[in-house]
Order: sequence, then C-alpha cells, then structure tokens
Amino acid sequence: MKNKAVYVTLGVTRDGQREVLGLWIPENEGAKFWLSVMNELKNRGTQDILIALVDGLKGFPEAITAAFPEAMAQTCIVHLVRHSLNFCSWKDRKVVAADLRRIYSAPTADMAEAELDAFEEKWAGKYASIAPAWRRAWQEVIPFFAFDPAIRKIIYTTNAIESLNRVIRKSIKTRGSFPTDEAATKLIYLAIRNFEKDGRNVREWFAARNQFAIMFGERFDA
Repeated sequence: MKNKAVYVTLGVTRDGQREVLGLWIPENEGAKFWLSVMNELKNRGTQDILIALVDGLKGFPEAITAAFPEAMAQTCIVHLVRHSLNFCSWKDRKVVAADLRRIYSAPTADMAEAELDAFEEKWAGKYASIAPAWRRAWQEVIPFFAFDPAIRKIIYTTNAIESLNRVIRKSIKTRGSFPTDEAATKLIYLAIRNFEKDGRNVREWFAARNQFAIMFGERFDA
C-alpha cells in the first residue's frame, strides 16, 4: 500500500460513548465514494444520523444528506480556519485568526454572517479567497449556532477523530510502506481497538444530550 488515504468514521451513541463505525481505504475519493460509505452504514443497521461533523472533504455533506435526509451536516470550524490561514502570510496569521474567531464565536448565525461581511470588507483586498471559502460552506458552518456555547464545543470540531488519527499515525509511522492494503488494515484495526478500550465519553455530553432530546424529539429516543 503506497500513497493511499485511510478513512475512519467515528460515531457517538446516545449515552455518549465513542464508537468507530468503519475503516475504508478507497481507490478513488469523492461524493460517489462517500455515498457508498453512508449506504454501507445504513445497510449495516444505522437508522438515523442526527449531526454529522465533517472536515471539508469534497462531496461528503451531500452524500450524508442523500442517505440520511434529516441529518444535520456541520463542518469542522477548526479545519475551516486552518484552510483559511493557509492563504495568509505568517505575519498576518494571528490577526486573521482573531478576526475569524469573531465569526464562529458570534451569538447567532445572523450575527456571524455580519461578522463575515466585516471580515471580507477588511481582508478581501489582501486575501480574497478566504471569505468565499466560508460562504461556500456556510450552510454547513451555521448549524452549531442553534446550541449554547458549552454544547457548541463538542459539535464544531472533529477533535475526537483527530485523537484517533494520532493513535493510527503513531502505530504506522515506523512501519514505512505496507505490502498490501490488508496488512495496513490489520495494523490500523489493532490501533483502533486500543483507542476504543479507554471508553471515554464525549465531554459535556450529558448537558448536550438534554438539548438534543428537545431539538430532535422522537428521533433522539428512537
């Protein structure tokens, strides 16, 4: 296996337990691949997805809502900020990051949009690509504004999957290349098993669960 991407999906159950839902090493990426992943999860018994947190992978939000029409697709704000800062010179990054924070820390979606307008007015001349990137993803940026700040912290970043990625990278970094996909999959599987053994719940889960129960009603209890 050489220069291939490995994708892992991580779910959270109603009681706040993290569970790895699947591991894929695709030949090709894109909306068609992600739709096959969603359909596989559906065929394996996943009845509903309340909130799907994604990190900017092309075609992923569309595939999620195609398979689970009622799912709320939320983009990872941390990934969006990192992408934005890639356009900046080092001397401007701290200021740009602070101005971006005004967008995603706004009290409401409408106020966030006003902050985005102000950001674009300030920076469009120097970094014209940043604000349009946020606007293209806007429908996946704003869902978390429906929750209070404490709950937003657990649904606007893919920190949980990043933790798993670190475990996987640590397990394979000294191995170099693998002769087959199967060899790589076995080692990654063992890393995932070790990750799951700690059994940690998502932080702030119990407060979030109360709000999810109200927001999603019968879907949360199904």
